[in-house]
Amino acid sequence: MADNAESTGKEEATAKNRVALVTGASRGIGAAIACRLAQAGIQVAVNYRNNAELAKQVVSEITQAGGEAFLAGGDVSDEGSAQAVVKQVLDRWGHIDMLINNAGSTRDRLLLRMAVEDWDQVLDVNLRGTFLCTKFVMPHMIRQRKGRIVNISSVVGLSGNPGQANYAAAKAGLIGFTKVVAREVASRNVTVNALAPGYITTAMVKELPAETQQKILDRIPMGRFGAAEDVAEAVLFLCGEGAGYITGQVLTIDGGLIA
Repeated sequence: MADNAESTGKEEATAKNRVALVTGASRGIGAAIACRLAQAGIQVAVNYRNNAELAKQVVSEITQAGGEAFLAGGDVSDEGSAQAVVKQVLDRWGHIDMLINNAGSTRDRLLLRMAVEDWDQVLDVNLRGTFLCTKFVMPHMIRQRKGRIVNISSVVGLSGNPGQANYAAAKAGLIGFTKVVAREVASRNVTVNALAPGYITTAMVKELPAETQQKILDRIPMGRFGAAEDVAEAVLFLCGEGAGYITGQVLTIDGGLIA
């Protein structure tokens, strides 16, 4: 307990007055990231598009635990809305130190059955949304000569998965985007990295048939699905002082699935 208390104290001292914007933070991985950053003493803007009630619950959980958070609603795939989301955070706290591009969606279908709208919607939310938020946050990070950006990709973007051509394309695009932007802003002390989670126990995985879940588990060397908190811990590390010399990298969090 003493070690944990000491660790938490150090996190809070390092994170004091630091601000994070987490997109798509109303549930699942995004909510876990928002809560973990807040637990470390970071002020968190909880972005959401449709799930206002769920987002309010995340903010409530954070504030009841003694953290600071507020709702920053808006569709990050829309240029004006994404710009407004960033403005909300700046108006509230004056700066943004961390941007976690987590907002995403899926519309799974085999390519021959995939509608153009399915392709466009998934690319818009997963890839365009990351581009827009990064574009609007970046000038502020460059001005303060410090920042952390973490893009939530997926192992699907590395290995592919039948029925997810749109999702895999978007998540692979995030990896390329990460590497380019990391090079562009490294001299300004802004790091840009990506995480590639495997099968995490979100609603999407829980809804899979038991037989399908077992087949997936059989492919994972660690023999279990990951937790949203596993991803959140990696985000906290990449946003911390100890990761200051890490940029342009992709960290897989998959229990050894594609090792």
